[in-house]
Amino acid sequence: MRRVLAVLAAMPLIFFAAGCGSDDAASGGSTGFKVAGNPGAKPTVTFPSGSPATKSSYEVIQPGSGAEIKTGDKVIVNLTVWDWDGKTNAAQGSSYDTKAPETISVNEQLPQVLQEGFTKVKHGGRLLAVLANDSVPAQQQQQTSPAEPTKVFVFDVVGTQPPALKAATGKETKESIKGVKVENPGGEKAPTLTTKTGEKPPGELVVKTVIEGTGAKVQPNQTLAVHYTGKIWGTDKQFDSSWERGEAAEFPLSGVIQGWQQGLAGVPVGSRVVMSIPPNLGYGDQEQPNIPANSTLVFVVDVLAAY
Repeated sequence: MRRVLAVLAAMPLIFFAAGCGSDDAASGGSTGFKVAGNPGAKPTVTFPSGSPATKSSYEVIQPGSGAEIKTGDKVIVNLTVWDWDGKTNAAQGSSYDTKAPETISVNEQLPQVLQEGFTKVKHGGRLLAVLANDSVPAQQQQQTSPAEPTKVFVFDVVGTQPPALKAATGKETKESIKGVKVENPGGEKAPTLTTKTGEKPPGELVVKTVIEGTGAKVQPNQTLAVHYTGKIWGTDKQFDSSWERGEAAEFPLSGVIQGWQQGLAGVPVGSRVVMSIPPNLGYGDQEQPNIPANSTLVFVVDVLAAY
């Protein structure tokens, strides 16, 4: 199980590396593989004889009958992956075993074969993709020794992630943190966060729901799209704001400070929350740009999507 989870966790990295590689046209058509079973159940694959392929390719196993997939969509898939070494061709993991479908953005960061292949199947379809080292940048190939074996993926398309919200939407709760004020202007306008106060900052993480969304609850292993503003407790000094940049931030929840990881897990999508984060769950005694050491951080956050 640990190996399966480790392989699945590495998938986005594999996709990103491959997406930066060759600009050769994607190769579709027969790959020589035989895939048994129907979408919705873990597939079994019979490999072609001979040496592993050195050129990436894809094959539509079943086209599906649901909605079409377009560039820019975030597709939800069950995936199974093998190492194609021409010997054992060992399975490396499957989301059917972990019971946790993956969400993949169909964009320029994907290998060309997947960018094209996903647009050839519909919801309910099945896609087989061969990712060889031709799609890995030459510089990365030189740094990787020995070369990664050719990967074989079978993707079953479950659905498409809904587009991210533009702003929090739901019922205002009137909740607040003592000493902190959040004003909600309504619509897609940014809230106003005020943190200038003589109140002593809380010693523990405090999270209050300002607007309660109705979406699914955020899971710790998900990637989030959010709008936010961050200020220093007591000074009203702003150090960051995605609203001012005019673009929502997107990141894996597991990759941000502990205060965000703990504070946003379990929050329904569509919510607006205000969080007071003590130094030990923020940046501690490490000074950051515009953030003094040992600062208590205050954020107002709109959770726009989780996938």
